[in-house]
Amino acid sequence: MNTILVLGGTGTTGRRVARRLAAQGHSVRTAARTGGDHRLDLDDPAGWAPALDGVSALYLVEPALRPASGRRERLPLLVDHAVAAGVRRLVLLSAYGVDRADDSHPLKAAQQAVRDSGAEWTILQPGWFAQNFSETFWRPAVLSGVLALPVGDGRTPFVDAEDIAEVAAAALAGGGDGGGDGEGRHAGRTYRLTGPRAIGFGEAAALISAATGRTVRHQDVTAEQFVAAATAHGTPVEAARRLAGLLTEVREGRGADLGDGTEQALGRPPRTFEAHLAEAAAAGRWDPER
Repeated sequence: MNTILVLGGTGTTGRRVARRLAAQGHSVRTAARTGGDHRLDLDDPAGWAPALDGVSALYLVEPALRPASGRRERLPLLVDHAVAAGVRRLVLLSAYGVDRADDSHPLKAAQQAVRDSGAEWTILQPGWFAQNFSETFWRPAVLSGVLALPVGDGRTPFVDAEDIAEVAAAALAGGGDGGGDGEGRHAGRTYRLTGPRAIGFGEAAALISAATGRTVRHQDVTAEQFVAAATAHGTPVEAARRLAGLLTEVREGRGADLGDGTEQALGRPPRTFEAHLAEAAAAGRWDPER
């Protein structure tokens, strides 16, 4: 009962969490719909038991943010199954702003389920990932040279996924299972994770240009224009609208405040956006052939 299960173990944070835990000598199991050690479909509770067998700690990620439907939501149901199976520690990847979101936000129910689970819990509330530019949904825009986003002059403190993973790994491993941080070190903590300073998207584009040697600029668009362009490239309308709403919050100045979760959890300042860009450029993250 000392295995740590990493949900979304092939994703941006999950694979980093699993790598860190394995390097520290922990027994780690990854779960995902494809590519993990165990196949785990959040829409198929009947298939969860094999992944949860022998697991003492669980990293929870919701990969598809769908509005609450009135049925029992996926992560709260998984929390129930996990605790019943003997999981004693839960670490949830949530997001900035969930505490003030309405009840339709799927992560709001997930946060409450984790807090009410009876297990030790830690909740991570990061802002926008720096890796969005180098690995996920803004990378194609960087390669095209134009970041067409409805953010205006809004600023946000982009957080490095490596920081998120380090905090998550510490919380998953800390205390009670031979882990290194002492009993309860991160239990009952909600960590707001950000970079060390808020950056506008125009500045981000300029910094990416300097790091990569390619010209990248930010073009401000309306939320409607953003949704139309995103859906034209295959993004579901619901997802495009949710993302547009989050970006509009940046335009309105929400999410620019700094969090001290990295310092609280790790005793060091968060990594800078510039450090991530230099590392990503050296790794060839903006190589069009990748």
